[in-house]
Amino acid sequence: MPEHKHLIIRAEVKKPFVEADKAKKWLCDLVDEIGMNITVNGGPHADYVEKEGNCGIAAIVMIETSHVAVHIWDKQQPPLVQMDVYSCSDYNENAVLAFLSEMEPTKIECILIDRKNTLIYQSFSSSSL
Repeated sequence: MPEHKHLIIRAEVKKPFVEADKAKKWLCDLVDEIGMNITVNGGPHADYVEKEGNCGIAAIVMIETSHVAVHIWDKQQPPLVQMDVYSCSDYNENAVLAFLSEMEPTKIECILIDRKNTLIYQSFSSSSL
């Protein structure tokens, strides 16, 4: 039976990625860390967007059971990471949160939604990382 876990993360960080290739490698490593597989043409895909007021990295990777997406706004203060991990297979959400350590988060807020039968969610945050 599919799991339908959906982790939504908002993190303020000290060292945001500013290169698309770095974000691609990070996404590949994260997918491996949580025991998922990237689809044949699933990327990762990443670009640095130079849109005034919205500069930063937009990246996504399609996994066999759904997707992982990350957006990194490096020019705002504090730099911000917004992330979305959805899978029909089980994964360790704490492993995902720990993987953010490379960007040195100072605050993490997240919601874990169980979309299996109904929308059940739990919210948690950490401002002392």
